[in-house]
Amino acid sequence: MTVMKWYNKPQTWNIQDGTIKITSSQNTDFWRKTFHGYIRDNGHFYCKQVSGDFTAQVKISGEYKEQYDQAGLMVRLDETNWLKCGIELIDNVQHVIAVVTHDYSDVSLVPMLDNPAAIWMRVNRRGSALQVFYSLERENYTMFRMAYLTLVETVSVGIMCASPNGNGFPVNFEEFNIESHE
Repeated sequence: MTVMKWYNKPQTWNIQDGTIKITSSQNTDFWRKTFHGYIRDNGHFYCKQVSGDFTAQVKISGEYKEQYDQAGLMVRLDETNWLKCGIELIDNVQHVIAVVTHDYSDVSLVPMLDNPAAIWMRVNRRGSALQVFYSLERENYTMFRMAYLTLVETVSVGIMCASPNGNGFPVNFEEFNIESHE
């Protein structure tokens, strides 16, 4: 079994009864070039190496406060090739987001006008393709995005959070699971 490890470990985090609790640090993000012109690779990412096809899933509940506070799943080859998906606060509304990066980041988003208390995110990998799904009640998942990532067999997979503009926020990750498909 591969051990989980941190990429940009936060100052405050713990695991309690299977729930991973993190308070994101201020001025953290994963983003490359598009629109803003900057590169940030200092968000928090708790991950492990996974080879081949898989499904990763997690329940996310956060106290999003500031513009662009975000939490979710990440699949990462390196600093220029990755996907992050989850919830991001934009204009005081939670949005389901998916950012795919191949040197330049892009973003797809859907507003969740009721600002749900929790959301489940799922990523399926099949070959070089990733499918992103979300659910508000864990039973019925909606496919939100399909994208190319990489043909490389082994990638880092895990949970991420960041506070690009704010001073940080607390977030809980429950039921985190990665299932390999062989």
